[in-house]
Amino acid sequence: MRKATILIPVLAVVLFGLLSSIFIVDEREKALVLQFGQIRAVKEDPGLAFKIPLIQEVVRYDDRILSLDTQPIEVTPSDDRRLVVDAFARYRIADVVQFRQAVGVGGLRAAEDRLASILTTQTRAVLGSAGVTSNTILSSDRAALMVRIRELSQIRAQALGLDVVDVRLKQTNLPEQNLDATFARMRAEREREAADEIARGEEAAQRVRAQADRTVVELVSEARRESEIVRGEADAERNSIFAEAFGADPEFFEFYRSMAAYERALQGSNSTMVITPDSEFFEFFAEPSGRGDRPAPGAGQINQ
Repeated sequence: MRKATILIPVLAVVLFGLLSSIFIVDEREKALVLQFGQIRAVKEDPGLAFKIPLIQEVVRYDDRILSLDTQPIEVTPSDDRRLVVDAFARYRIADVVQFRQAVGVGGLRAAEDRLASILTTQTRAVLGSAGVTSNTILSSDRAALMVRIRELSQIRAQALGLDVVDVRLKQTNLPEQNLDATFARMRAEREREAADEIARGEEAAQRVRAQADRTVVELVSEARRESEIVRGEADAERNSIFAEAFGADPEFFEFYRSMAAYERALQGSNSTMVITPDSEFFEFFAEPSGRGDRPAPGAGQINQ
């Protein structure tokens, strides 16, 4: 009974020690075995591993590819056109021992702070180097710039035990203070182009109107010329007919002309003419049968 009482605590201590000495390394991580802060073992392969209970401890680090977003920074390319860019990086812990020695107990947070500083410095250096303009950054050539940033960052990240897999520029914008000036310049450019288009349209319209006016003048002139020709030909034909009629019967022609004169002179419903009785205008009213020497009674005044 007494032995059993002693054996149970001993077994409990042994079991506790055994369980405390065993740990599992996941395939997605790496582990360091530390003894009083010093690295005693590196566990990179997944599976069971052992450590000394109470004396040694296990520190685990993610072995996957991780992401890091940087804060937006302002860069000045060679054309002095300032831009605001932000980037993100893909990285992984390549050397877990070097990583532990570089960041100490700060862990991943301290490493990302230092890596973000490296990325910011190299982004400013590459985008602000000679020959790199804002158009280069905004064009497809930015891919080569991102490769340069990654390579330079990789060199400096090796001291942290990190491997920079990729660097990408997410956004490239103008600073807020430059947006209004840029929009105003774009608006002025569009207004100038609109004014040029309007001026060209007005010039074309003037040419069309001038051509139309010229065509109208030519058509009216041609129509008037043709009408004068037709009118002249008609007058000539009329005069020819009158001449033939006058030559065939002069007395009838004189009678016809007098009748036409009466029609034109005695128009309206209340026409009055005061004329001498012996006027030649009424020579055909002197006698009912025709011309005579004496005017008819009352021929001096005709009322209609």
